[in-house]
Amino acid sequence: MTSFPLGNYLIGLREGLEASLVVVILIAYLVKTQRRHLLPRIWAGVAVAVVISLAFGALLTYGPQRLTFEAKEAIGGVLSIVAVGFVTWMVFWMARHARGLSGELRGRLDTAAEAGRASLAFVALLAVGREGLETALFLWAATQAATNSDGSTATPLVGALLGILTAVAMGFAFYKGVLKINLGKFFKWTGVILIVVAAGVLAYGIHDLQEAGILPGLNSLAFDVSRQIPPDSWRGTLLKGTLNFSPATTWLEAGVWLAYVIPTMALFLTRVRTPRRPVSPAPRPARAS
Repeated sequence: MTSFPLGNYLIGLREGLEASLVVVILIAYLVKTQRRHLLPRIWAGVAVAVVISLAFGALLTYGPQRLTFEAKEAIGGVLSIVAVGFVTWMVFWMARHARGLSGELRGRLDTAAEAGRASLAFVALLAVGREGLETALFLWAATQAATNSDGSTATPLVGALLGILTAVAMGFAFYKGVLKINLGKFFKWTGVILIVVAAGVLAYGIHDLQEAGILPGLNSLAFDVSRQIPPDSWRGTLLKGTLNFSPATTWLEAGVWLAYVIPTMALFLTRVRTPRRPVSPAPRPARAS
């Protein structure tokens, strides 16, 4: 039985929506300022960013094929940890800068429009390419962690693709003014879920490093509920596809999972709940009479 890979869907949805919002802001600003003739440069930068992201994803997928098992596990473990670092930074960055993203991009766009033809394409390339590379890396790591017991990656990748397509449709609806949602709440709740998903990817990366012989404790299990929740059962498949849950978890995996989730979630919720206080101007000194 296969379950819907909610984790991969949310990764594709959130990262895809961020990239879509960037493109929508760039296009809407050019249209509003009567500079439609510059739109092909934006699309050129977006196209290059997509190609680079796909090539990076292909390199991650097919690059380590001829390596030994230990080498594959070592590379997979390191890249999973790097991916968790990127997605954690992305979650906090978006929660902090979502409100000012539009103004920041408009400022860059005005500067690039005055600089030259290639500058606009480069702005779009950087803005979308950063999201694309982060998405490719984290999706690869999450797909490896959520791979079915038969070794198939089709279901996790389909979930990610559906998330990206949903994000593109939402971006188009935003541009047309059809869809209006509270982006602050959207990024808050998807951030909460992604932190849990990232914790599962991190634990999976630690397990890879244990299998590669780099970290100890491979056979020291914190719990083993494989009999109660068989990996190929609907419960095991559901938990694997959504939370990257492993029925047999080592002490090191469990410890790293808790050490990541508890402080990261607490800090994230504190950041999104604390409103920014407006900076009050300094009082002017009284003039001497």
